[in-house]
Amino acid sequence: MQRDALLDAARSLLSEGGTEALTFPALAERTGLARSSVYEYFRSRAAVVEELCAVDFPVWAAEVEAAMERVDTPEAKIEAYVRRQLALVGDRRHRAVVAISAGELDSGAREKIRAAHGGLVAMVVEALEALGHEQPRLAAMLLQGVVDAAVRRIELGAAEEPQHITEAAVAMALRGVRG
Repeated sequence: MQRDALLDAARSLLSEGGTEALTFPALAERTGLARSSVYEYFRSRAAVVEELCAVDFPVWAAEVEAAMERVDTPEAKIEAYVRRQLALVGDRRHRAVVAISAGELDSGAREKIRAAHGGLVAMVVEALEALGHEQPRLAAMLLQGVVDAAVRRIELGAAEEPQHITEAAVAMALRGVRG
């Protein structure tokens, strides 16, 4: 239970103040634990990050996969893939991982994040194959690049409304630069 409380506090700290806010004294204060107790659960900030990714990313991936399974056509699956990821941007678990990604991480934590994203990208490969892409894995990676750019735009509080960013990303995914 205390590990879960620490992870919940880490999510809050990251979503409120970015990686600078994720400190062991802040985790201790948020959870009511002694600072030394935090070290019993995690050896470093990177270890907290790795645990957050291990716990939260499968939940998001399952949400994206479920959205894709609710539709039938390859185009609808691609649209669901984009829309669900962008809908998750407002979730504080997602804001925490975005904050993490912007910070300095050790190679182990970065590799776990890359592997998790690779699993997400793999979900859309089949839909791209069904559309006749000669290189569906490459197309999936590029599609994820569009999603990532839209996520950053939403997270930055861009001039456009999140809904407009989502619609532009879906249009880009389905129709390319032709609009």
